[in-house]
Amino acid sequence: MSDRVVLAYSGGLDTSVAIGWIGEATGAEVIAMAVDVGQGGEDLETVRQRALDCGAVEAYVADARDEFASEYCMPALKANGLYMDSYPLVSAVSRPVIVKHLVKAAKQFGATTVAHGCTGKGNDQVRFEVGIQTLGPELKCIAPVRDLALTREKAITYAENNNLPIATTKKNPFSIDQNVWGRAVETGFLEDIWNAPTKDVYDYTDDPTFPPAADEVVITFEQGVPVALDGKPVTPLQAIQELNRRAGAQGVGRIDIVEDRLVGIKSREIYEAPGAMALIAAHKELENVTIEREQARFKKTVGQRWTELVYDGQWFSPLKKSLDVFIEDTQKYVNGDIRMELHAGRATVTGRRSSTGLYDFNLATYDEGDSFDQSNARGFIELFGMSSKVASRREQGLAEG
Repeated sequence: MSDRVVLAYSGGLDTSVAIGWIGEATGAEVIAMAVDVGQGGEDLETVRQRALDCGAVEAYVADARDEFASEYCMPALKANGLYMDSYPLVSAVSRPVIVKHLVKAAKQFGATTVAHGCTGKGNDQVRFEVGIQTLGPELKCIAPVRDLALTREKAITYAENNNLPIATTKKNPFSIDQNVWGRAVETGFLEDIWNAPTKDVYDYTDDPTFPPAADEVVITFEQGVPVALDGKPVTPLQAIQELNRRAGAQGVGRIDIVEDRLVGIKSREIYEAPGAMALIAAHKELENVTIEREQARFKKTVGQRWTELVYDGQWFSPLKKSLDVFIEDTQKYVNGDIRMELHAGRATVTGRRSSTGLYDFNLATYDEGDSFDQSNARGFIELFGMSSKVASRREQGLAEG
């Protein structure tokens, strides 16, 4: 039997052309595998048939939407994962689940190699290949766009010469990656960082300049996971999808940043993540109510490191797994309701309640019923400032001497 290569297949130009390109360059049979992570667009059966029409010997589709939402997006939510305080790991968090299914397919179909469509400039090449060598260390990995010099112009020419069923144009300015957690847009005129994004850049969000009436939503959490919207039970996938719709209609979740890539270059990225950004805002506020002060401070450090590891393609690393344990432990009391107003590009918390919260009205109030003993404050301040006081006394003594 010929060698087999499992190709991470999107249905787009590069990966469609890569089917024949890999076959010609390596002599191997190509198995195309598409993973549904809620990217929308074309029906995946259409995508599967296109792979076969482009020369794949097998085409495999995995519906990973619920798995992606529950096992990948929810950990990102619990960590409040925002790279550079802005980017909710839209692409980074989807790569591990795709890798998992790629390796599974390679073993199922007897393939020796896994292929992906990443370039040599991006982060995804690292995410794919580190994940593949971790889960399938016996597998080889190739990247046609990077390793076989498959440029966009060559890809278009190849598709035209071989009559491949690819609808593409040289005028399409953007590179787009999307899933249920969000949408990433780059290249084209966006590479000039002085250029403002135009309306055609966006798809998940409406223009917040002229929003509809404000939309109030109550999000119920159990152990850091959304379980209901406005009292109606939802799965993690349903929560993300519904908030994508409602927050997106208000223009919530538009992000325009110059990002530090893992490979050492800065890149201008446009993201849309209405559901993710609304959920993260709600989750962070509920943590403010329910997590103890020192634990909360340390969790910010852990969450940032967790986010960096995931961004850098280290989802399966020992350190990331250890941080998962800490983050999961912090979530056991993150229960309750957050009321938010979605309007004009903002997701604003207007109310919070929790049966496992640490907010004590009688301690916090300045009115009747105040149970805080203010006589304790003087001694606390004296002790709290003691080290600074002693150090200051030393400085003064040395200056006078």
